[in-house]
Amino acid sequence: MAGRPLRRWLAALALTAAASPAAAEDAGLRSVLFSSLEAGASVFSTSGAKVAFDRFDRDGPVVLVSAGNGMRLEGGGRLPVLVRTTLLGSALGGYQFVRPWGVVTVLAGPELSVEMLTGAGGGTLLPLRSGVRLHGEVWARPTESTLVTATVILGSARSNAWARLSWGLALFGAYLGPEASASLDHTGYRKWSFGLHATDYAFGGYRFRLSAGCQFEGRVNASMRPSPYLGLAIWNAL
Repeated sequence: MAGRPLRRWLAALALTAAASPAAAEDAGLRSVLFSSLEAGASVFSTSGAKVAFDRFDRDGPVVLVSAGNGMRLEGGGRLPVLVRTTLLGSALGGYQFVRPWGVVTVLAGPELSVEMLTGAGGGTLLPLRSGVRLHGEVWARPTESTLVTATVILGSARSNAWARLSWGLALFGAYLGPEASASLDHTGYRKWSFGLHATDYAFGGYRFRLSAGCQFEGRVNASMRPSPYLGLAIWNAL
């Protein structure tokens, strides 16, 4: 399916967390507020806004501002157990390309990160890190009833990388299907997960993405620990 209605729908879908076809019906759509949380053995949340200089249903420049925080356990065995708390912030600018089949967005900009290690002996605040973040995403509809998304984020502040891939079939008011993600950072920590998601579910004027599955995490050259995870994202177009 091609044409302007699909272009509007897919343009609104080009978000960090997810997006809304209902909101895309508004020809003046220019901004989206979003928030997400993923909880398992580790926890990470992100909130922010994506703003188009013109409109989401057209090619043009966009800005993405976000802030996030996470917590995870480190050590164990013969090592003391520590809690690593991470704060992240970024302000990215880029361009979105709207096509009949979907939307491609590329962004880049500065990021800041600060981490703290806490344990039984107290806490240590690590030095502030600054760097550059690169962000690329694709939201596509290969057919009228399917949705495919791919997102890759690279950051130099923590030498980290994160990627997510999902596919969904339109069922029961959302897109249902499998998802997979992987990440690593400067500490040697790595995580990958696979599960199921329900994207673009509408309730009370908001849109949601729900996901659940199994994740494996640990350091490079160490065993990966399995654990379940739950994810929730919510967004609203303005």
